Amino acid sequence: MAVKLEDRPIDTLRQEVIDQLIMNYGHGELSLEAFERRLDIAMQTTSHEKLVEQVADLQLAVNKEYVDEKQQQMGVKLSPLETKANDYMISLFGGNDVSGPRPIARTTWVVDIFSGADIDLTDAVFPQGEVRFRMFNLFSGTDFYVPENVNVITRMFSIFGGVDCRITSTPEPNAPTIIVEGIAIFSGIDIKVKKSLKERFIGFAEQFKKLLRSE
Repeated sequence: MAVKLEDRPIDTLRQEVIDQLIMNYGHGELSLEAFERRLDIAMQTTSHEKLVEQVADLQLAVNKEYVDEKQQQMGVKLSPLETKANDYMISLFGGNDVSGPRPIARTTWVVDIFSGADIDLTDAVFPQGEVRFRMFNLFSGTDFYVPENVNVITRMFSIFGGVDCRITSTPEPNAPTIIVEGIAIFSGIDIKVKKSLKERFIGFAEQFKKLLRSE
């Protein structure tokens, strides 16, 4: 016997509905306007019935091609191999910007003195388990951009400084844990997501649609 609709976990149902919306948009069954309208409702509502209404008239179900493409585009990128143990980012009266699909070391030592750094981990390739960023910031600022589906732990000691961590989403199973620890003196560290979850869903939907057109 199937579980009653109202007894199903709301977050699981929400993800199933969003996946079906993207699947049908990718195949041209929904206009962009209708897709975005229904996506907004699916992401915001707390009603099981309202969620199901968004896909009640849609016929296409999610298939393996969709699941594989979603994991490749939206999932946390994990390295099958062990990455190097240590890496270093040192800035003195300068700046340091890191981004792209680069492998992340187990421990990265970040020293910023009268400097600033942007560390964009959105497309980074993580090892399994924990990665650490050991910070020493003096009259500096560091911005971290992380995927919305990872764990983040901060262990900073601040003197006339502070840490602002704006990560509220639910991590994926087996997602890596990013630990940011160290000392910030007259400095600030911001940890945030570069793109909202809605922006990532729309971006993936467009990529999936292009993929289907190219086949």
